[in-house]
Amino acid sequence: MNAALRGRWKWRGCGPWIFLAQFFLAAVWLNGDPDVAAQAIPLRYAQAYSAMRSIFSLPVSIADRQGFFHREGLNFHVVVPLPGGADRMLDSLHDDTADVTHIATAFLIRAVLNGSDAVAIAGEFNNPIYSLIARPQVKNITDLKGKLIGLADEAGTITLSTRKLLQKHGVSNGDFRVKTIEGTPARFTCLRRGDCEAVPLGQPQDLLALNDGYQLLGLSTEVVPDFLYTVTAVRRRWAETHKTALVRYVRALAAAFTFIRDPAKRNSVIKTIVETTGATEAIAKQTLGLYFEPERGVLPKKAEINLKGLEQVIAFMGEAGNLTPPLPAAERFVDLQYLHAAGIK
Repeated sequence: MNAALRGRWKWRGCGPWIFLAQFFLAAVWLNGDPDVAAQAIPLRYAQAYSAMRSIFSLPVSIADRQGFFHREGLNFHVVVPLPGGADRMLDSLHDDTADVTHIATAFLIRAVLNGSDAVAIAGEFNNPIYSLIARPQVKNITDLKGKLIGLADEAGTITLSTRKLLQKHGVSNGDFRVKTIEGTPARFTCLRRGDCEAVPLGQPQDLLALNDGYQLLGLSTEVVPDFLYTVTAVRRRWAETHKTALVRYVRALAAAFTFIRDPAKRNSVIKTIVETTGATEAIAKQTLGLYFEPERGVLPKKAEINLKGLEQVIAFMGEAGNLTPPLPAAERFVDLQYLHAAGIK
């Protein structure tokens, strides 16, 4: 990788003293056995810049903060790219900047069909709840005709679901103007500045917006009842020689989902949301209530991959003209062997 490209990436926790501290903690987590700790496997995880301050970082943040990666014998680092499109995530695998990455399924599908050997090995978020949030004077979706809406990448599921929501309420694609903005935090900024009349927001920014007096016009779940939104992806070629690391990663991620779902751990989860997203404790509680009271299937139970949800993504991409028939099978984009080896069906 050339120096210019290398300069586009920032590392967390790679300084010498922090590395020594992580090494010591790994020894503690691994039953105090320094020989086991010395064998900790390095694993670099590329996370979208926009996901860092949103709820979508929660599973990996919990696994990291609660020591589940250390317990599994992994020397885990998060590699955070500078702002950019989702394709940057897969670039990190192909230029050897990272070993595994967080990626929305629509972009994984597109990359694989264009020749990438990337593949999903674990689920991170199933059916996300995106809120279409508008400025206070916009009272309903039909008021958005002729207005500017901030959307994500046209090929992604956020934009696909938002367009379907608009169409459901009589607002067609040609009825409004679009500004492409990557990431919930950036779209929230556009809304606050008054540059956008409406934007789709995830948590916690949608709840913060409502507290500030913005209007909720609709939810993505009105038109997308079953989805597979984000996954952990790797390159098949790399995975073939790193199965042990991936099985350990999957087990740690599964432990994080178990932790998140445990009512007895709720305060710890709320603390992590507050510290990673900047949300208040009240907003963090609202977010978890939105997901679990009642259960809405937003999060996997143990990092399992929802193949039916992936099939729905493929169907929507075909419907939007992003894929041409015959549509590919969902199985083409996943490798379940690491979940199975970790005891997850």
